[in-house]
Amino acid sequence: MHHHNNCQCKHDSGHYHDKDGRCRKCKKFCRKFECCLEENRGASPSAWTRQQADQIRITSENAAPIIEEPFEDTAPDLWVWDTWPLREKDGSIAVLPGGWRVIFSLTAPRSVLPGKRHDIATIRYFYARDGQDWIPGGVVFPEGDALGSRQWAGSAFVENGEIFFFYTATGRRNEAQVTYEQRMAFAKGEVFSDLNGVLFNNWEEHSIILVPDGEFYQTQEQSSGGIIYSFRDPWYWIDPESGCEYIIFEGNTATPQQPVDRECNPENIGDGDYRSGNDVPNGSANFNGNVGVALLRSSDYREWELLPPILEADCVNQQLERPHIVYVGGRYHLFIVSHQFTFAPGLDGPDGLYGFVANDFRGNYVPLGEGGLVVANPPEEPFQAYSWIVLPDLSTLSFINYYNLEGVSLDQLPSLPDQFVFNRFGGTLAPTLQLSINGTETQIVNELAQGLVMESSTESAPFTPRCERDGNCGGGRRGYGNDMDEDMEMEEDMMNNGMSDDGMYGGCGRGGHGGHGKRHKDVVCECEVDRNGNVCTHCNRPRCRRK
Repeated sequence: MHHHNNCQCKHDSGHYHDKDGRCRKCKKFCRKFECCLEENRGASPSAWTRQQADQIRITSENAAPIIEEPFEDTAPDLWVWDTWPLREKDGSIAVLPGGWRVIFSLTAPRSVLPGKRHDIATIRYFYARDGQDWIPGGVVFPEGDALGSRQWAGSAFVENGEIFFFYTATGRRNEAQVTYEQRMAFAKGEVFSDLNGVLFNNWEEHSIILVPDGEFYQTQEQSSGGIIYSFRDPWYWIDPESGCEYIIFEGNTATPQQPVDRECNPENIGDGDYRSGNDVPNGSANFNGNVGVALLRSSDYREWELLPPILEADCVNQQLERPHIVYVGGRYHLFIVSHQFTFAPGLDGPDGLYGFVANDFRGNYVPLGEGGLVVANPPEEPFQAYSWIVLPDLSTLSFINYYNLEGVSLDQLPSLPDQFVFNRFGGTLAPTLQLSINGTETQIVNELAQGLVMESSTESAPFTPRCERDGNCGGGRRGYGNDMDEDMEMEEDMMNNGMSDDGMYGGCGRGGHGGHGKRHKDVVCECEVDRNGNVCTHCNRPRCRRK
C-alpha cells in the first residue's frame, strides 16, 4: 500500500502558523523526505543465503550459559516475554525524571497455559532506578483503547514529555474467534514521572499506520503453509548518518504465485559452486522471511511509506523476528531472532539471536559470527531463552522460555499434563548477556543480572546527518578517521561470504544495494502552490506524487 498525498507538516507538531515560518518548516520537512527517499532510490534487499546459513554452528563464543534455577519472577502473577526499553528518540536508553528506566513487555496471567499466552497478550510496563528491580506499572493503554484483539511487540520513545508508541495490532477488537491478521499501530500519550513513579496517560486515538502491500510484503491472503505470516514488531529507528526516520519490522516477501509454482532464486541459494553441490529440498521456497522498512512521511508519525526490505531470507527462514539495528563503530549491526523450526528444509539453526553487518543502512549486509549466529541457546537447554534484543552498549535482553524439558520436544508439549508445562516455562526476564563485536566476529563476554537494562547512549555519526543539512543532501560517509585497514578487512570478510559491499559511496544518488528483487518506485514531494504561484501557501498539506 502506498499513499500519494500524505507528506504532511502538522500545525500541532511545533510548526509555525505564520506564512513564512510555516513555509520554512514545511519545506525543510519536505526536503528531508525527498532526501530520505533518495537515500533509498534503487534499493533492493541483501540476501541471507542458504550457503551462508549452512555455516551456522554453535561455538563457545556464541553459546549462552545455562540458566540455573532458582530465578526470580519479574511479575509473580504474570507471564512476561518479549520486552523492550523506553528509549530517547536517538535510541539511547531513556532515564525519566525521578531517575527511572522503563521497560515494556508482552504479558498474560500465569493461569493461562504458556502456549496460549500469545492469544491474549497485553503490553504492560515496569520501571526501576537501578534497571533491575522492576516495579510493575500496570497496563500501558486504558481498556478498549488499543487496536486488535491483542497486542504484540513494538517500540517506544520519549520526547519533550510525550511518549510515541508503536505496536503490533493482532486480530480485530471483539472478534468472535482468534485470528492472526497483523497490522502496525501507533499512539501518542503523555509521560508523568517523578520520585514516586511513572505513569502514561492522556493517550490520543490509536491509528493503524502500516498494512502489507502485497508487492514488497506478503499479505495474509497470499500466505500459505503451517507457519503464520509476519507483518509485525515495528521498531522505530533513526539512521545516525542520514537523519532519516524509519520503522524496521518483520515481514515476508510478497508471493503472488501459488505455493506449488514457487522456486528458489539462485541469489538466495549461494554461489555457483555451492549450487552445483547442494540440492534445495522441495518446499524451501515457502520460507520467505524478510526485514522490512518504512520511511516517515508525516510530522505526527501517523503516515509512513513502505520501502523495499533491507534483508530477505527467501528459501532460508520464515521468521526474522523483532529486527533492530545497533550503530556501533560507524557500522550498521542488524539483529533478528529466529526459531529452529522456522528454518527451511535442509538447514539447521538453533533458537537464537542472529546478526548481520553493513557499512550502510541499505547494505550490503553480511552475516556476523557463524552464518549469522550471535547468541545460541546451549545444546543442553535448546529452548531456555528467546526474543533477544541488543541495546546500544551491546548488552542483550531476553526472557526465560522452556527449560528442563528432559528431551521433550516443543511439539509434544500440548499432549503432556498441564502441570508439566507450567513447571517448565519461565515467563520472566533472563540474565542479560554482554556481547562484543569485532568486524564480523562476535562473542558473549559476560552474563549479568536477570533483566538488567543499563544506561547507554546511541553512537552518533561523525558528521551532520546528510538529510538534515542545509542545501542538497550529499557528501560521502567515509571521509573520517583511520578506518581504511578495518574497511579492507571488512570487505575481505564480505568477499569470503560471496558478496561485495557497495556501502562506500559519495553522495545520495546511487544504484542498487546488494541482493535483488523489486525496486522502490520513484517518488517526489512537492509543496502546494496557490493560484498566484506562491509556493507553500498551503504547505501544511504538501503533495507527494509518484513520477
